[in-house]
Amino acid sequence: MTIVLTRLVLQGLLGAADTLWFHAYKLRLYLKPFAITELALHALRDFTYAVLFASLAWWSWHGLLALCLGAFLVTEIVITLVDFIVEDKSRKVPAGERTMHAIMGMVYGAFIGYLFPELVLWFDRPTGLSGHDYGWVSWTLSVMAMGVLLSGIRDMAASRVLRRSNI
Repeated sequence: MTIVLTRLVLQGLLGAADTLWFHAYKLRLYLKPFAITELALHALRDFTYAVLFASLAWWSWHGLLALCLGAFLVTEIVITLVDFIVEDKSRKVPAGERTMHAIMGMVYGAFIGYLFPELVLWFDRPTGLSGHDYGWVSWTLSVMAMGVLLSGIRDMAASRVLRRSNI
């Protein structure tokens, strides 16, 4: 499971770099009325990642919960695909940001590829959560969960402020 979680840590680092460098610093999306929907999608995805980081850092999802986790992962993929469409319709995505998104897609694919066999094993167990401690990886993911939760709150607030000022 450590291999799975280190992929998730890498995804979190790439996501933080994308958010801080492109969305906040270079493009200042939180100030742009055209980014209302994009910011709301980012917030939803951030909340999804907060749950993934916080839960997988310390627990495995057994039985029917494994199916719930699988559905949660598919939901994140759908949010990301919709976000790509919204981005392309609302703004010109810089080459560096597009490249970052491609790399993040590959890392997420590797994460899912390593997680899927675990999900199959977890599904065969009685429904419930099982606690684990993966050392620094668990603690790193916990810190990332807090960071991405705060990022999601900021993006949701920015989306609402822009929506109200745009009425």
